[in-house]
Amino acid sequence: MQDGAPKPPKKKIKTTKVVNGIEQEVEIEVDDVEGVAWPSREARTVLDHDLLRVDGPLKISGRARYTHDVRLPGMVWARVLTCPVPSAEVALDLAPALKLAGVEAAIPLAEKGARYLGQPIAAVAARTPELAEDGIRAIAAEIKARPWAVDRSQALAENAPKVSKDGNLGKENTAGDEGEAQAALASAETKVEATYTLPVQHHACLETHGVVVDYRGGEEATIYASTQDTSGIAEEAAEVLKLKTSQVTTIVEHMGGGFGGKFGLGIEGKAACQLAKQLGKPVHLMFTRADEFVTAGNRSGSHQSLRGGASKDGRFVAFVGEVEKYGGIGGGSFPGNRPYIYAVEKSFLRVRSVYTNTDASRAMRAPGHPQASFGMESLVDELAYAIGMDPVEFRKKNLKDPVHVRHLEAVAREIGWAEHPNKTAPATLVDGVGVGIGFAVATWGGGGRPGNQVTVKIERDGSVTASVGSQDLGTGTRTYLAAIVAEELGLPLEAVTARIGDSRLGAATGSGGSTTTASLAPAAKDAARKARIAFAERLAKSMDVPVERLRFAGERIADEQDPKKVMSWRQACGSLGGDGLSARGEFVAALAANGVHGAQAAKVRVDTLTGRVEVLAMAGMQDCGLPLNRTAVRSQLQGGMVQSLSYGLLEERVIDPAGGWALSGNFEDYKLAHAFEIPAMTALIDEEDTRGVIGMAEPAIIPGHGAIANAVYNACGARVRDLPLTPDKVLAALGKVD
Repeated sequence: MQDGAPKPPKKKIKTTKVVNGIEQEVEIEVDDVEGVAWPSREARTVLDHDLLRVDGPLKISGRARYTHDVRLPGMVWARVLTCPVPSAEVALDLAPALKLAGVEAAIPLAEKGARYLGQPIAAVAARTPELAEDGIRAIAAEIKARPWAVDRSQALAENAPKVSKDGNLGKENTAGDEGEAQAALASAETKVEATYTLPVQHHACLETHGVVVDYRGGEEATIYASTQDTSGIAEEAAEVLKLKTSQVTTIVEHMGGGFGGKFGLGIEGKAACQLAKQLGKPVHLMFTRADEFVTAGNRSGSHQSLRGGASKDGRFVAFVGEVEKYGGIGGGSFPGNRPYIYAVEKSFLRVRSVYTNTDASRAMRAPGHPQASFGMESLVDELAYAIGMDPVEFRKKNLKDPVHVRHLEAVAREIGWAEHPNKTAPATLVDGVGVGIGFAVATWGGGGRPGNQVTVKIERDGSVTASVGSQDLGTGTRTYLAAIVAEELGLPLEAVTARIGDSRLGAATGSGGSTTTASLAPAAKDAARKARIAFAERLAKSMDVPVERLRFAGERIADEQDPKKVMSWRQACGSLGGDGLSARGEFVAALAANGVHGAQAAKVRVDTLTGRVEVLAMAGMQDCGLPLNRTAVRSQLQGGMVQSLSYGLLEERVIDPAGGWALSGNFEDYKLAHAFEIPAMTALIDEEDTRGVIGMAEPAIIPGHGAIANAVYNACGARVRDLPLTPDKVLAALGKVD
């Protein structure tokens, strides 16, 4: 904006603010820019189509460079020593490690003892990874175990060791009037009371946490990081390296998964900076897979004692919930300000943390919502069956938002609910096998906010670049960045090069709370629009056409009233000076929106002789405003269903409470869904949603595991309230084993 130009008016919007990866919906003030809009559906030539990812060839050919792949001249390799017990006094003698040939440095990381299993207590740097591991083994570490609590029973036992200074129970958070809710429950015609539990789930990113710190002394450093916040790393690294933030560059060319767990420099990043500062050499420090499982965070577990009441005609009249969340030495996640999604006449919810000597949970794809969804969707299902009502109809009757109803009806059609014979009671078994269908819904914010600065540059040779510091978690940021600019300039997708993942390219927001797309896309549109207008103003004189009549389409610039007045894209670019033309864009609230919905259905087969659950099909519907890339939207929805299926059937962190050992610290013992478990999946985009861009990656994981558990009951009458849905639990629910 030029000096003296009138400032645009302000307006307030709702968005998702991310603090250390935890989403919070807030209201912010932004510029109210008029006259800026996405093209109509009929006019879109690139956006809202099925696009191939521009970085696809790099990834499938193995040429994409991840942080783990970075190799620098003179680089040393670092490893960390983690505490082998959940709580301990620690005394370290690093001298034996430093005596090994090839070991160049060793530093302590936890001189005051360890509070959780797997806490990093020392780091070693050496000329090769193998020598670094030798150095770790050579450290003389005196580990004196202290009493610990790694699960609920230990943490809540009488005389349990204190995990935090205030004890093992966090402050209570409540919502609603307890007396009114209890009274409504007491008078309800039908009541259900049950306890639902969910285990700790790992992020299971294929690329572990870590950094490569390129610091050789002097006044500059480059941090290659596997992070969800390119712009946020530099400040932390600068503090450790004793540099100014402006002297530190962060690069994230590609990253192998984050799911909410890769915010901040982390203890691994700080250790690498310390080692680089000490040695004046580049340091490569990536967690091993064993490290990742005990010290890199997780999705918190949950214990939910829920009571619900319903009328005979299907009204959800009362809800009382007591929830514990297990976030290790952290607080854990749970949306505790309301009954989850459903409209309840009288409700009360109490939520508190139970602390244990395990690593702190971190944000993980829709933090807290998958836990809340499972408990509530199970309770809703039980209430529906208790009054003999179709569980789809019960949900529809008690959902506040008509969009949820539309989504629920769509997935019910897709999964074959109308033809399903068992709608109000479990299926009739044939040879011990039953087939059932279950449902669940989801909600999320996903709004945008200021913070991204996108630069669009048009060169004299016709090439176009769009640049911003933002990272791509694998969700397709490069593709839609290029697509937005291509759409605005009337070019094909391949004509625009997207440059991202480098803090020198412009400020960018962190990728948390599904805010990246809704924050970045408007800034990209704004930059491209400004570049188009500036270009049109230059061309108008030479073409003798009013600026407002010039149209950019089909790699041409033409007078919309006189088709004879036309220039090809290359011809027009040839009129630019040697420096070309550039424009910078920022967030425009009118181009984004907030608040998404979703529903999923699952069809399962249950063998009641073995307890095995096989998911036969899943269907999901999602809204997201303008779908920038339809292939990417369906991919995110399918990926969320896969992740929730894995959560529902297989995933569970296991720590032996007596010995304090991690029993699921690798990809053999920690079970994940593979091709064999993944069924046919149908991803539906809500075509009636005509709002601006909204992020939707996170709600895709929220309802699937609940839908699967509800389908298991519909298939055979086994109500499993404790995830994962392993065969022994199914058989126990059927009364076949103790």
